[in-house]
Amino acid sequence: MLKKTVLLLFVCCASPLFALDNAALIRKVDNHYNHLASLRAHYTEHYTGMGMDRTESGTLLLKKPGRMRWNYDQPVGKVFVLDGKYAWFYTPGDTQTQRIPAKQLDDLRSPLRFLLGHTQLQKELDNLTVTPDGSGYKISGVPKGMSQRVKALTLGVSSNGTIQQMQIEERDGSVTAFSFSGIEENVPVKNEDFIFHPPAGVTIVNGLPPI
Repeated sequence: MLKKTVLLLFVCCASPLFALDNAALIRKVDNHYNHLASLRAHYTEHYTGMGMDRTESGTLLLKKPGRMRWNYDQPVGKVFVLDGKYAWFYTPGDTQTQRIPAKQLDDLRSPLRFLLGHTQLQKELDNLTVTPDGSGYKISGVPKGMSQRVKALTLGVSSNGTIQQMQIEERDGSVTAFSFSGIEENVPVKNEDFIFHPPAGVTIVNGLPPI
């Protein structure tokens, strides 16, 4: 009985401390990205689902407020651009480029948009949890407004608050995982870097992005 009482007291005392550590880590991630104006990184994207198993890679460029560019080097020429007003999607060989208002964007890369404003993970993710993972942590939750499509978003975060991985599990069982390397922060970028010009002969179509 005494052992059970001691164990219960330990759990009751340890739980607030663990919660405090989680809150401190989340604040560290928030503060890290709230002090950034821009970011460049290499990424690898791995998608499995709907009978596909696909790996792509390229360079990610972010700039506050509201600008994002994914330049693919595999496949060469594929691009996803968020210019602050519209999101643009283009794959080489297509005769059309997709355009959708940024406010209507429901793309798997869109969870990173919280880094383009004032980062507050507690407000961006429902059912947020934090678990240790090697030398870092995993922060998981459901992005607000995407619960009908996304089962869980998991961020792999280093002890200094840097996001190094991102995984999105969808309700249909498909999984998209991103890993980031060669991260450069507060790099010089211009607004012009986020302007997309469709190739000659390619028409602009307002619609939903492809997977």
